[in-house]
Amino acid sequence: MSARWITRWEPEDPGFWANEGRRTARRNLWLSVFAEHIGFAVWSLWSVLVLFMTPEAGFTLTPDQKFLLVSLVSLVGAVLRLPYGFAVTRFGGRTWTTMSALALLVPVVLAAVLMRRPETPLWALLLCAAVSGLGGGNFASSMVNINGFFPEREKGWALGLNAGGGNLGVATVQLIGLAVLATAGAAHPELLPLLFVPALLLAAGLAHRRMDNLATNRTDYGAYRSAVRDRHCWTISLLYIGTFGSFIGFGFAFGLVLQNEFGKSPAQAAALTFLGPLLGSLSRPLGGRMADRFGGARVTAWSFLALAVGAGGVLAASAAGSFAAFVAVFVVVFVVTGLGNGSTYKMIPALYAARAESAVEAGADPAEARNQGRRLSGAVIAVSGAVGALGGVAINLAFRESYRHTGGASAAIVGFLAFYLLCLAVTWAGYVRRPAAERPDRTAGARRPEPRPQPEPEPAVAERRA
Repeated sequence: MSARWITRWEPEDPGFWANEGRRTARRNLWLSVFAEHIGFAVWSLWSVLVLFMTPEAGFTLTPDQKFLLVSLVSLVGAVLRLPYGFAVTRFGGRTWTTMSALALLVPVVLAAVLMRRPETPLWALLLCAAVSGLGGGNFASSMVNINGFFPEREKGWALGLNAGGGNLGVATVQLIGLAVLATAGAAHPELLPLLFVPALLLAAGLAHRRMDNLATNRTDYGAYRSAVRDRHCWTISLLYIGTFGSFIGFGFAFGLVLQNEFGKSPAQAAALTFLGPLLGSLSRPLGGRMADRFGGARVTAWSFLALAVGAGGVLAASAAGSFAAFVAVFVVVFVVTGLGNGSTYKMIPALYAARAESAVEAGADPAEARNQGRRLSGAVIAVSGAVGALGGVAINLAFRESYRHTGGASAAIVGFLAFYLLCLAVTWAGYVRRPAAERPDRTAGARRPEPRPQPEPEPAVAERRA
Protein backbone atom coordinates (compact mmCIF):
# COMPACT_ATOMS: atom_id res chain seq x y z
CA MET A 1 0.00 0.00 0.00
CA SER A 2 1.33 3.38 -0.89
CA ALA A 3 1.01 5.95 1.93
CA ARG A 4 -2.69 6.80 2.02
CA TRP A 5 -5.35 6.67 4.69
CA ILE A 6 -5.94 3.09 5.84
CA THR A 7 -9.59 2.67 6.85
CA ARG A 8 -9.50 -1.03 7.75
CA TRP A 9 -6.90 -1.98 10.36
CA GLU A 10 -7.40 -5.06 12.56
CA PRO A 11 -4.04 -5.99 14.16
CA GLU A 12 -5.72 -8.21 16.76
CA ASP A 13 -7.00 -10.47 13.95
CA PRO A 14 -4.27 -13.17 13.54
CA GLY A 15 -5.07 -13.68 9.86
CA PHE A 16 -4.97 -9.97 9.01
CA TRP A 17 -1.80 -9.49 11.02
CA ALA A 18 0.03 -12.39 9.36
CA ASN A 19 -1.05 -11.57 5.81
CA GLU A 20 -0.52 -7.83 5.66
CA GLY A 21 -0.62 -6.14 9.06
CA ARG A 22 2.83 -7.07 10.37
CA ARG A 23 4.63 -5.99 7.22
CA THR A 24 2.88 -2.62 7.09
CA ALA A 25 3.29 -1.97 10.82
CA ARG A 26 7.01 -2.73 10.81
CA ARG A 27 7.63 -0.54 7.78
CA ASN A 28 5.93 2.37 9.55
CA LEU A 29 7.83 1.58 12.76
CA TRP A 30 11.30 1.76 11.23
CA LEU A 31 10.55 4.95 9.34
CA SER A 32 9.03 6.49 12.48
CA VAL A 33 12.09 5.53 14.55
CA PHE A 34 14.35 7.25 12.02
CA ALA A 35 12.30 10.45 11.94
CA GLU A 36 11.96 10.52 15.73
CA HIS A 37 15.69 9.90 16.17
CA ILE A 38 16.51 12.93 14.02
CA GLY A 39 13.90 14.97 15.89
CA PHE A 40 15.48 14.08 19.24
CA ALA A 41 18.90 15.03 17.85
CA VAL A 42 17.63 18.46 16.76
CA TRP A 43 16.01 18.91 20.18
CA SER A 44 19.40 18.19 21.75
CA LEU A 45 21.34 20.33 19.26
CA TRP A 46 21.91 23.22 21.64
CA SER A 47 23.46 20.95 24.26
CA VAL A 48 26.42 20.80 21.84
CA LEU A 49 26.25 24.27 20.27
CA VAL A 50 26.72 25.92 23.67
CA LEU A 51 30.08 24.14 23.94
CA PHE A 52 31.27 26.14 20.92
CA MET A 53 30.30 29.45 22.56
CA THR A 54 33.68 30.22 24.11
CA PRO A 55 35.39 33.61 24.58
CA GLU A 56 38.04 32.46 22.09
CA ALA A 57 35.29 32.16 19.46
CA GLY A 58 34.05 35.67 20.26
CA PHE A 59 31.00 34.73 22.34
CA THR A 60 30.40 36.60 25.59
CA LEU A 61 27.62 34.48 27.10
CA THR A 62 27.88 33.66 30.79
CA PRO A 63 27.31 30.12 32.15
CA ASP A 64 23.85 31.03 33.44
CA GLN A 65 22.87 32.39 29.99
CA LYS A 66 23.97 29.14 28.35
CA PHE A 67 21.93 27.12 30.82
CA LEU A 68 18.98 29.39 30.04
CA LEU A 69 19.31 28.44 26.36
CA VAL A 70 19.16 24.69 26.99
CA SER A 71 16.41 25.18 29.58
CA LEU A 72 14.22 26.89 26.99
CA VAL A 73 14.80 24.08 24.48
CA SER A 74 13.74 21.55 27.13
CA LEU A 75 10.66 23.57 28.06
CA VAL A 76 9.32 23.90 24.52
CA GLY A 77 9.90 20.22 23.80
CA ALA A 78 8.08 19.20 26.97
CA VAL A 79 5.11 21.52 26.42
CA LEU A 80 4.64 20.31 22.85
CA ARG A 81 4.40 16.61 23.73
CA LEU A 82 0.66 16.54 24.35
CA PRO A 83 -0.38 18.72 21.37
CA TYR A 84 1.92 16.69 19.08
CA GLY A 85 0.29 13.52 20.37
CA PHE A 86 -3.14 14.92 19.54
CA ALA A 87 -1.97 16.23 16.14
CA VAL A 88 -0.89 12.85 14.81
CA THR A 89 -4.38 11.42 15.36
CA ARG A 90 -5.89 14.47 13.65
CA PHE A 91 -3.66 14.62 10.56
CA GLY A 92 -2.36 11.03 10.34
CA GLY A 93 1.05 9.52 11.00
CA ARG A 94 2.40 9.84 7.50
CA THR A 95 1.27 13.45 7.11
CA TRP A 96 2.38 14.63 10.54
CA THR A 97 5.77 12.88 10.38
CA THR A 98 6.45 14.57 7.05
CA MET A 99 5.33 18.00 8.28
CA SER A 100 7.18 17.82 11.59
CA ALA A 101 10.43 16.75 9.90
CA LEU A 102 10.25 19.62 7.41
CA ALA A 103 9.47 22.09 10.22
CA LEU A 104 12.80 21.24 11.84
CA LEU A 105 14.65 22.67 8.84
CA VAL A 106 13.86 26.12 10.26
CA PRO A 107 15.81 25.78 13.55
CA VAL A 108 18.81 23.98 12.01
CA VAL A 109 19.27 26.55 9.21
CA LEU A 110 18.71 29.44 11.62
CA ALA A 111 21.22 27.94 14.08
CA ALA A 112 23.82 27.64 11.31
CA VAL A 113 23.37 31.33 10.46
CA LEU A 114 23.48 32.56 14.07
CA MET A 115 26.49 30.47 15.09
CA ARG A 116 28.58 32.29 12.47
CA ARG A 117 27.84 35.58 14.24
CA PRO A 118 29.21 35.69 17.81
CA GLU A 119 27.70 39.16 18.22
CA THR A 120 24.17 37.72 17.92
CA PRO A 121 22.05 39.07 20.81
CA LEU A 122 20.81 36.66 23.45
CA TRP A 123 17.14 37.14 22.48
CA ALA A 124 17.84 35.86 18.95
CA LEU A 125 19.66 32.81 20.29
CA LEU A 126 16.77 32.14 22.67
CA LEU A 127 14.28 32.35 19.81
CA CYS A 128 16.28 29.87 17.75
CA ALA A 129 16.62 27.53 20.72
CA ALA A 130 12.87 27.69 21.32
CA VAL A 131 12.15 26.66 17.73
CA SER A 132 14.57 23.75 18.13
CA GLY A 133 12.26 22.54 20.88
CA LEU A 134 9.88 21.37 18.14
CA GLY A 135 12.02 18.25 17.95
CA GLY A 136 10.97 17.29 21.48
CA GLY A 137 7.34 16.97 20.41
CA ASN A 138 8.24 14.36 17.79
CA PHE A 139 8.62 11.74 20.52
CA ALA A 140 4.95 11.95 21.50
CA SER A 141 3.58 11.96 17.96
CA SER A 142 5.79 9.02 16.99
CA MET A 143 4.73 6.96 20.02
CA VAL A 144 1.03 7.65 19.44
CA ASN A 145 1.35 6.80 15.76
CA ILE A 146 3.18 3.49 16.25
CA ASN A 147 0.84 2.51 19.07
CA GLY A 148 -2.04 2.38 16.61
CA PHE A 149 -0.30 -0.06 14.27
CA PHE A 150 0.55 -2.93 16.63
CA PRO A 151 -1.56 -5.51 18.48
CA GLU A 152 -1.55 -5.44 22.27
CA ARG A 153 0.80 -8.43 22.48
CA GLU A 154 3.53 -6.57 20.54
CA LYS A 155 3.03 -2.98 21.71
CA GLY A 156 5.64 -3.26 24.45
CA TRP A 157 8.35 -4.28 22.01
CA ALA A 158 7.34 -1.75 19.36
CA LEU A 159 6.97 1.22 21.71
CA GLY A 160 10.16 0.30 23.58
CA LEU A 161 12.10 0.20 20.33
CA ASN A 162 10.56 3.48 19.24
CA ALA A 163 11.39 5.21 22.54
CA GLY A 164 14.94 3.86 22.67
CA GLY A 165 15.61 4.85 19.08
CA GLY A 166 14.47 8.39 19.83
CA ASN A 167 16.48 8.73 23.04
CA LEU A 168 19.64 7.72 21.16
CA GLY A 169 19.31 10.95 19.19
CA VAL A 170 20.86 12.77 22.16
CA ALA A 171 24.03 10.70 21.84
CA THR A 172 24.00 11.03 18.05
CA VAL A 173 24.11 14.82 17.99
CA GLN A 174 26.87 14.83 20.60
CA LEU A 175 28.95 12.32 18.61
CA ILE A 176 28.49 14.37 15.44
CA GLY A 177 29.49 17.47 17.39
CA LEU A 178 32.67 15.67 18.48
CA ALA A 179 33.36 14.73 14.85
CA VAL A 180 32.96 18.37 13.77
CA LEU A 181 35.36 19.52 16.49
CA ALA A 182 37.89 16.84 15.54
CA THR A 183 37.83 17.61 11.81
CA ALA A 184 36.86 21.27 11.33
CA GLY A 185 37.67 22.62 14.78
CA ALA A 186 35.75 24.90 17.11
CA ALA A 187 35.81 27.72 14.54
CA HIS A 188 33.07 26.14 12.42
CA PRO A 189 30.04 25.43 14.64
CA GLU A 190 27.64 26.06 11.75
CA LEU A 191 28.59 22.70 10.23
CA LEU A 192 26.84 20.79 13.01
CA PRO A 193 23.26 22.01 12.34
CA LEU A 194 23.79 21.97 8.57
CA LEU A 195 24.61 18.25 8.68
CA PHE A 196 21.02 17.61 9.75
CA VAL A 197 19.50 19.25 6.66
CA PRO A 198 19.91 16.16 4.41
CA ALA A 199 18.83 13.86 7.25
CA LEU A 200 15.61 15.84 7.75
CA LEU A 201 14.91 15.92 4.02
CA LEU A 202 15.46 12.17 3.85
CA ALA A 203 13.18 11.54 6.85
CA ALA A 204 10.43 13.71 5.33
CA GLY A 205 10.81 12.09 1.91
CA LEU A 206 10.68 8.54 3.26
CA ALA A 207 7.70 9.35 5.46
CA HIS A 208 5.81 10.87 2.55
CA ARG A 209 6.52 7.98 0.18
CA ARG A 210 6.42 4.97 2.49
CA MET A 211 4.40 5.67 5.64
CA ASP A 212 0.63 5.40 6.11
CA ASN A 213 -2.17 7.29 7.86
CA LEU A 214 -4.48 5.24 10.10
CA ALA A 215 -8.11 6.36 10.08
CA THR A 216 -8.72 4.18 13.16
CA ASN A 217 -6.12 5.93 15.33
CA ARG A 218 -8.07 8.48 17.34
CA THR A 219 -7.47 10.36 20.58
CA ASP A 220 -9.60 9.25 23.55
CA TYR A 221 -10.20 12.63 25.21
CA GLY A 222 -12.46 11.08 27.83
CA ALA A 223 -9.57 8.95 29.08
CA TYR A 224 -7.44 12.07 29.49
CA ARG A 225 -10.14 13.82 31.48
CA SER A 226 -10.37 10.81 33.79
CA ALA A 227 -6.60 10.48 34.05
CA VAL A 228 -5.95 14.03 35.20
CA ARG A 229 -8.43 13.52 38.05
CA ASP A 230 -6.58 10.42 39.23
CA ARG A 231 -3.94 11.00 41.91
CA HIS A 232 -1.76 8.20 40.52
CA CYS A 233 -1.38 10.17 37.30
CA TRP A 234 0.41 12.91 39.22
CA THR A 235 2.46 10.70 41.55
CA ILE A 236 3.73 8.70 38.57
CA SER A 237 4.45 11.98 36.77
CA LEU A 238 6.50 13.10 39.76
CA LEU A 239 8.54 9.90 39.56
CA TYR A 240 9.03 10.32 35.82
CA ILE A 241 10.32 13.85 36.41
CA GLY A 242 13.01 12.21 38.51
CA THR A 243 13.94 9.57 35.92
CA PHE A 244 13.37 10.90 32.40
CA GLY A 245 13.73 14.51 33.55
CA SER A 246 17.16 13.65 34.90
CA PHE A 247 18.11 11.82 31.69
CA ILE A 248 17.22 14.65 29.34
CA GLY A 249 18.28 17.41 31.75
CA PHE A 250 21.72 15.94 32.40
CA GLY A 251 22.04 15.11 28.70
CA PHE A 252 21.66 18.81 27.88
CA ALA A 253 23.78 20.06 30.79
CA PHE A 254 26.65 17.55 31.08
CA GLY A 255 29.02 19.24 28.63
CA LEU A 256 28.46 22.68 30.13
CA VAL A 257 29.11 21.33 33.62
CA LEU A 258 32.40 19.77 32.49
CA GLN A 259 33.46 23.06 30.95
CA ASN A 260 32.57 25.14 33.98
CA GLU A 261 33.65 22.74 36.74
CA PHE A 262 36.93 21.60 35.21
CA GLY A 263 37.72 24.18 32.51
CA LYS A 264 37.56 21.67 29.66
CA SER A 265 37.73 22.79 26.04
CA PRO A 266 34.80 22.17 23.65
CA ALA A 267 36.58 19.14 22.16
CA GLN A 268 37.45 17.70 25.58
CA ALA A 269 33.89 18.11 26.82
CA ALA A 270 32.32 16.74 23.62
CA ALA A 271 34.57 13.68 23.79
CA LEU A 272 32.74 12.59 26.95
CA THR A 273 29.23 14.03 26.83
CA PHE A 274 27.82 11.34 24.54
CA LEU A 275 28.68 8.48 26.92
CA GLY A 276 25.95 9.19 29.45
CA PRO A 277 23.04 9.61 27.01
CA LEU A 278 24.20 6.60 24.99
CA LEU A 279 24.34 4.25 27.97
CA GLY A 280 21.20 5.75 29.51
CA SER A 281 19.27 5.08 26.29
CA LEU A 282 20.54 1.50 26.06
CA SER A 283 19.70 0.78 29.72
CA ARG A 284 16.04 1.81 29.34
CA PRO A 285 14.91 -1.57 27.91
CA LEU A 286 16.89 -3.30 30.67
CA GLY A 287 14.91 -1.32 33.24
CA GLY A 288 11.72 -2.64 31.68
CA ARG A 289 12.96 -6.21 31.77
CA MET A 290 14.03 -5.87 35.41
CA ALA A 291 10.58 -4.51 36.18
CA ASP A 292 9.07 -7.58 34.50
CA ARG A 293 11.08 -9.79 36.81
CA PHE A 294 11.09 -7.91 40.10
CA GLY A 295 8.21 -5.44 39.83
CA GLY A 296 8.20 -1.88 38.56
CA ALA A 297 7.82 -0.25 41.98
CA ARG A 298 10.76 -2.14 43.46
CA VAL A 299 13.08 -1.36 40.55
CA THR A 300 11.99 2.29 40.56
CA ALA A 301 12.64 2.55 44.31
CA TRP A 302 16.12 1.04 43.94
CA SER A 303 16.75 3.41 41.02
CA PHE A 304 16.00 6.47 43.12
CA LEU A 305 18.20 5.17 45.93
CA ALA A 306 21.02 4.69 43.39
CA LEU A 307 20.41 8.17 41.97
CA ALA A 308 20.67 9.68 45.45
CA VAL A 309 23.90 7.79 46.08
CA GLY A 310 25.15 8.87 42.65
CA ALA A 311 24.39 12.53 43.40
CA GLY A 312 26.38 12.15 46.62
CA GLY A 313 29.25 10.62 44.63
CA VAL A 314 29.21 13.52 42.18
CA LEU A 315 29.42 15.96 45.10
CA ALA A 316 32.36 14.07 46.59
CA ALA A 317 34.20 13.93 43.26
CA SER A 318 33.65 17.63 42.70
CA ALA A 319 34.88 18.49 46.20
CA ALA A 320 37.97 16.35 45.63
CA GLY A 321 38.59 17.93 42.23
CA SER A 322 38.73 14.48 40.59
CA PHE A 323 37.72 14.80 36.97
CA ALA A 324 37.87 11.04 36.31
CA ALA A 325 35.67 10.21 39.30
CA PHE A 326 33.24 12.99 38.43
CA VAL A 327 32.74 11.67 34.88
CA ALA A 328 32.57 8.02 35.98
CA VAL A 329 29.91 8.65 38.63
CA PHE A 330 27.91 10.89 36.30
CA VAL A 331 27.87 8.17 33.62
CA VAL A 332 26.57 5.69 36.22
CA VAL A 333 23.83 8.20 37.06
CA PHE A 334 22.84 8.28 33.38
CA VAL A 335 22.60 4.47 33.33
CA VAL A 336 20.37 4.50 36.40
CA THR A 337 18.07 7.13 34.86
CA GLY A 338 17.59 4.74 31.92
CA LEU A 339 16.72 1.88 34.26
CA GLY A 340 14.27 4.11 36.10
CA ASN A 341 12.67 5.28 32.86
CA GLY A 342 11.85 1.71 31.90
CA SER A 343 10.64 0.62 35.34
CA THR A 344 8.50 3.72 35.96
CA TYR A 345 6.62 3.26 32.69
CA LYS A 346 6.11 -0.40 33.59
CA MET A 347 4.37 0.62 36.82
CA ILE A 348 1.53 2.36 34.99
CA PRO A 349 -0.24 -0.49 33.17
CA ALA A 350 0.28 -2.81 36.15
CA LEU A 351 -1.35 -0.30 38.50
CA TYR A 352 -4.49 0.04 36.38
CA ALA A 353 -4.62 -3.67 35.58
CA ALA A 354 -4.61 -4.40 39.32
CA ARG A 355 -7.35 -1.82 39.85
CA ALA A 356 -9.42 -3.45 37.09
CA GLU A 357 -9.04 -6.86 38.71
CA SER A 358 -10.17 -5.44 42.03
CA ALA A 359 -13.25 -4.03 40.29
CA VAL A 360 -13.95 -7.42 38.70
CA GLU A 361 -13.70 -9.10 42.10
CA ALA A 362 -16.21 -6.54 43.39
CA GLY A 363 -18.67 -7.54 40.68
CA ALA A 364 -17.89 -5.23 37.74
CA ASP A 365 -18.12 -6.45 34.16
CA PRO A 366 -14.65 -7.93 33.34
CA ALA A 367 -14.43 -6.63 29.77
CA GLU A 368 -15.56 -3.13 30.72
CA ALA A 369 -13.27 -2.91 33.77
CA ARG A 370 -10.20 -4.08 31.85
CA ASN A 371 -10.92 -1.80 28.91
CA GLN A 372 -11.23 1.15 31.29
CA GLY A 373 -7.91 0.17 32.86
CA ARG A 374 -6.20 0.12 29.47
CA ARG A 375 -7.73 3.48 28.53
CA LEU A 376 -6.58 5.13 31.75
CA SER A 377 -3.10 3.63 31.65
CA GLY A 378 -2.64 4.87 28.08
CA ALA A 379 -3.65 8.40 29.02
CA VAL A 380 -1.44 8.39 32.13
CA ILE A 381 1.54 7.24 30.05
CA ALA A 382 0.99 10.22 27.72
CA VAL A 383 0.49 12.76 30.52
CA SER A 384 3.42 11.53 32.61
CA GLY A 385 5.65 11.55 29.53
CA ALA A 386 4.87 15.22 28.95
CA VAL A 387 5.18 16.21 32.62
CA GLY A 388 8.34 14.15 33.08
CA ALA A 389 10.08 16.04 30.30
CA LEU A 390 9.66 19.21 32.38
CA GLY A 391 12.23 17.70 34.73
CA GLY A 392 14.83 18.53 32.10
CA VAL A 393 13.86 22.18 32.41
CA ALA A 394 14.18 22.03 36.20
CA ILE A 395 17.63 20.40 36.00
CA ASN A 396 19.03 23.12 33.76
CA LEU A 397 17.38 25.97 35.64
CA ALA A 398 18.81 24.57 38.87
CA PHE A 399 22.29 24.51 37.35
CA ARG A 400 21.76 28.06 36.06
CA GLU A 401 20.82 29.41 39.48
CA SER A 402 23.61 27.46 41.16
CA TYR A 403 26.28 28.94 38.89
CA ARG A 404 24.66 32.35 39.06
CA HIS A 405 24.70 32.57 42.84
CA THR A 406 27.52 30.28 43.94
CA GLY A 407 29.76 29.93 40.90
CA GLY A 408 29.54 26.12 40.98
CA ALA A 409 27.21 23.15 40.49
CA SER A 410 27.23 21.77 44.04
CA ALA A 411 24.12 23.60 45.25
CA ALA A 412 22.09 22.23 42.33
CA ILE A 413 23.34 18.68 42.92
CA VAL A 414 22.36 18.88 46.60
CA GLY A 415 18.87 19.81 45.42
CA PHE A 416 18.78 16.81 43.06
CA LEU A 417 19.85 14.51 45.89
CA ALA A 418 17.01 15.77 48.08
CA PHE A 419 14.51 15.33 45.25
CA TYR A 420 15.64 11.73 44.62
CA LEU A 421 15.12 10.95 48.31
CA LEU A 422 11.63 12.45 48.09
CA CYS A 423 10.84 10.26 45.04
CA LEU A 424 12.22 7.23 46.88
CA ALA A 425 9.91 7.95 49.81
CA VAL A 426 6.89 8.38 47.51
CA THR A 427 7.65 5.14 45.66
CA TRP A 428 8.22 3.18 48.86
CA ALA A 429 5.20 4.51 50.75
CA GLY A 430 2.78 4.65 47.83
CA TYR A 431 3.66 1.56 45.83
CA VAL A 432 6.13 -0.84 47.45
CA ARG A 433 4.56 -1.10 50.91
CA ARG A 434 0.96 -1.20 49.76
CA PRO A 435 -1.05 -4.44 50.06
CA ALA A 436 -0.38 -6.92 47.26
CA ALA A 437 -3.96 -6.57 46.01
CA GLU A 438 -3.32 -2.90 45.22
CA ARG A 439 0.40 -2.87 44.50
CA PRO A 440 1.36 -1.79 40.95
CA ASP A 441 3.87 -4.63 40.54
CA ARG A 442 1.09 -7.16 40.76
CA THR A 443 0.37 -9.12 37.61
CA ALA A 444 -2.97 -8.46 35.97
CA GLY A 445 -5.35 -11.23 36.72
CA ALA A 446 -3.79 -12.33 40.02
CA ARG A 447 -6.41 -13.09 42.71
CA ARG A 448 -4.18 -13.19 45.73
CA PRO A 449 -0.73 -12.00 46.81
CA GLU A 450 1.84 -13.76 44.68
CA PRO A 451 4.53 -15.82 46.44
CA ARG A 452 7.21 -14.08 44.41
CA PRO A 453 7.37 -11.13 41.97
CA GLN A 454 5.65 -11.82 38.66
CA PRO A 455 6.02 -10.15 35.24
CA GLU A 456 4.06 -7.01 34.70
CA PRO A 457 1.93 -6.51 31.59
CA GLU A 458 3.46 -4.63 28.71
CA PRO A 459 2.95 -0.84 28.69
CA ALA A 460 -0.41 0.25 27.45
CA VAL A 461 -0.69 2.60 24.55
CA ALA A 462 -0.05 6.31 24.84
CA GLU A 463 -3.32 6.94 22.99
CA ARG A 464 -6.44 4.83 22.60
CA ARG A 465 -8.59 4.39 19.55
CA ALA A 466 -12.11 5.71 19.90
